Amino acid sequence: MIRVVLPAHLRKLAGVGGEVRLDVPPPVTLRAVLEALEAHHPMLRGTVRDHGTGRRRPFVRFFACEEDLSHEPPDAPLPAAVTAGDEPLLIVGAMAGG
Repeated sequence: MIRVVLPAHLRKLAGVGGEVRLDVPPPVTLRAVLEALEAHHPMLRGTVRDHGTGRRRPFVRFFACEEDLSHEPPDAPLPAAVTAGDEPLLIVGAMAGG
């Protein structure tokens, strides 16, 4: 069971109160997790990644095990602690401005 933590505005959009738990078959990659997330919560399609390219949206970052996974290839395996359900995958809205 993969645990995903969404920012507050996406939790509200998806109608979830806390972590999202997803069954993702191996290999567990960022792409596989996002596809499962969008399949279970279709209202999130296009909010985390672009419909056409599949690339993450600007100002969206991915973290797990205290590592920034935002620039990793989408088909790279996620850390073992995430695949075991010990650590969550964090989807974070980045801050910008002055």
